[in-house]
Amino acid sequence: MTYSMKVVQDHISQYAPRWAGPGSEGVRGLSGSCPGCSPLELRVQRTRCRCREDRPLPPAPGAQPFPNPTQPCPVPAANPGVTMNPVVFLSFPDLRCSLLLLVTWVFTPVTTEITSLDTENIDDILNNADVALVNFYADWCRFSQMLHPIFEEASNVIKEEYPNENQVVFARVDCDQHSDIAQRYRISKYPTLKLFRNGMMMKREYRGQRSVKALADYIRQQKSDPVQELHDLAEITTLDRSKRNIIGYFEQKDSENYRVFERVANILHDDCAFLSAFGAVSKPERYSGDNIIYKPPGHSAPDMVYLGSMTNFDGTYNWIQDKCVPLVREITFENGEELTEEGLPFLILFHMKEDTESLEIFQNEVARQLISEKGTINFLHADCDKFRHPLLHIQKTPADCPVIAIDSFRHMYVFGDFRDVLIPGKLKQFVFDLHSGKLHREFHHGPDPTDIAPGQQVQDVASSPPESSFQKLAPSEYRYTLLRDRDEL
Repeated sequence: MTYSMKVVQDHISQYAPRWAGPGSEGVRGLSGSCPGCSPLELRVQRTRCRCREDRPLPPAPGAQPFPNPTQPCPVPAANPGVTMNPVVFLSFPDLRCSLLLLVTWVFTPVTTEITSLDTENIDDILNNADVALVNFYADWCRFSQMLHPIFEEASNVIKEEYPNENQVVFARVDCDQHSDIAQRYRISKYPTLKLFRNGMMMKREYRGQRSVKALADYIRQQKSDPVQELHDLAEITTLDRSKRNIIGYFEQKDSENYRVFERVANILHDDCAFLSAFGAVSKPERYSGDNIIYKPPGHSAPDMVYLGSMTNFDGTYNWIQDKCVPLVREITFENGEELTEEGLPFLILFHMKEDTESLEIFQNEVARQLISEKGTINFLHADCDKFRHPLLHIQKTPADCPVIAIDSFRHMYVFGDFRDVLIPGKLKQFVFDLHSGKLHREFHHGPDPTDIAPGQQVQDVASSPPESSFQKLAPSEYRYTLLRDRDEL
């Protein structure tokens, strides 16, 4: 906790007696010797002090004024009959100045320097940091200006807990000065906080509360052990099977196999639960050596075994990521901003939370019909109760669920009857009609002429498709300076 200088001065002035000497006088430095000054007085003189007074204080009765800082300290005259006590001061600076220096020193925290990254040092600093939180900012952005002191104070708090310089690094990039770095990491708004582990940027940036406590808690969470150790294989029967569980069985913890597993867990622990067992505990599962098992959600789904090299980080990471990040993801209010910022339209199944059957059908058909479209559209499912508002936009209610719709970030389009998803190619055509613009045209002008039967009259039916609802979950202009054009970088 820090106190302003005025608060400290007001507190001291209530208790400190008014000592002699003009309060506005400076104090002597330590560049020269001062045989007449005590050690304490020398320590006080380490800092030049000016007591804030409207006028000089009157000297106390019988007191000598504090010596001019440009002159040597007076040396008491030698007197064989007088014994001088070295702890008694005949001349001492204003006590309030001394106390002010002491209290300010006690209550002012040691600040750490935020590392500024540039083209020359960024790779070296990030690659050597266990965890690095990087603030991508612009000086002219008011949100960046508001974040600076919070970011610095959070750095001070974390530095006390993790003093090793490579444990946690708080760094920043001036995107105006280093536009090449901003483009490299696809910065689309200021300020953007991105997390790095050993030089690898995490997919999820920090989007939480911008407070010292929230930032510090976030780093503490990132520094916690991402792998839960099993001490008995019976613990597996109590796992939360609504989650995606990755279990590693290793002969020993100090092995290259486990180090790779732990590194992957550090990156993907937000998407999967990671567990491990060692030695005698893991032996029944190590019939062919160390191995990794994936337990998908649900009690009926079969386990899957990783068959690649466990010392190959890329292979291990890609296999586990494929299991931890599903093809059809759930959209929530917490991850909505992240998903909208990916820039891909949404194909969404609205279903009741307990309706797992329709979700399973949707997942299977997406995998069967649309796996090739993975990079052009996001496949999502949403709780009908939580997302009543988007349903109202397309004139639906939770009673109508399950409902399939596309949100293009301009308009929302509704798929026909949910049961039609089982018709081969029907769901795929719905997505293709979005890409071709047919969905948009039909909303405004009715069916395309090619869809009209011979002899049927063509009628231009004007309509207004519902506006995008999920676009409202995108990064807010009240929180970020959004870059409309990447050339702004």
